[in-house]
Amino acid sequence: MRSMWKGSISFGLVTIPVKLYASTEAKDIRFNYLHDECQSRVEYRKWCPVHEREVSQDEIVRGYEYEKGQYVIVRDEELEGIPIAAARTLDIVDFVRLEQIDPIYFDKTYYLEPGEGGSKAYALLRRAMEETGRIAIARVVIRSKESLAAIRVFQNGVLALETMHFPEEIRSPVGLTGIVEPELREQEMRMATGLIESLSGDFRPEKFRDEYREAVLGLIDAKVAGEEVVRLEQAPERGRVVDLMEALRASIRQAEETRGAAPGAEAPAGLGVGAPGLAPPGVPGAVGVPGAAAVPGPAGVPGTPGPGVVPGAPGATPSPVPGFIPGAAAAPPGTAPVGRPLP
Repeated sequence: MRSMWKGSISFGLVTIPVKLYASTEAKDIRFNYLHDECQSRVEYRKWCPVHEREVSQDEIVRGYEYEKGQYVIVRDEELEGIPIAAARTLDIVDFVRLEQIDPIYFDKTYYLEPGEGGSKAYALLRRAMEETGRIAIARVVIRSKESLAAIRVFQNGVLALETMHFPEEIRSPVGLTGIVEPELREQEMRMATGLIESLSGDFRPEKFRDEYREAVLGLIDAKVAGEEVVRLEQAPERGRVVDLMEALRASIRQAEETRGAAPGAEAPAGLGVGAPGLAPPGVPGAVGVPGAAAVPGPAGVPGTPGPGVVPGAPGATPSPVPGFIPGAAAAPPGTAPVGRPLP
């Protein structure tokens, strides 16, 4: 690993020399653009329309367009001369609890390693944050951009730094017009919370993989080997939910089957198919997806419709209700929803 930034953490009057390392790497499959006629790689050139020639990198400068067609030139040495950029300091300004920060503020994660002579102060800061249950909020300039940053204890005694967006960089959701507060029945809420409980568990990142990337690599390998590429059939589109209660009930059954629930096991109290006050099984018009098969229900309730199916319709296998992700962990009560794993 190669450090991309060197500086120091300012912790009161304590200075901790540190090195910054990228903690993630993109696994995107990169394609080059070719001319279809001759399979030659397309070139992109930096072209000056006034001199009608290609320009080299050392001829290019930064320009800020302050009016249409009017630019002011800002050179690298001028940016480096700004005091806040020259300081190369992670200036800690606050200590807060991680759950107070909504994940929308987080941008990119880095590892912090102590520099020469900084191991003891580094360990002191880490241990103090562990014992107080706090993370540090700091300001930093990396690659000509100032960011807020959260410094937290990660794994194996490593401090991680999360660059953060400033409040003015977060777009307001006020312009969204489709958010409404419809009246929800108590039975619907019980079924929905029961479905969440059925799908709840611990977050285990090792069980997830990039299936799309694997499929693209498989396609590429097949073409390299000269094999015929088999085009997979598209999954049937999911229809709109007409009977919400029936869709929730079927989703709970599917979640229990996926998790290996014993046949005939009882559903959570008040959530069973025959629970008082709920619609009976087999209500016509559950969900408008044609050609889906019925799924056996709990003990004593044969032939109840599966998720996203028309009762009794022959044909394809059931599909999960949109909006639910099997295996996703529920956030602990009182905490902000986690947009990505923050150990």
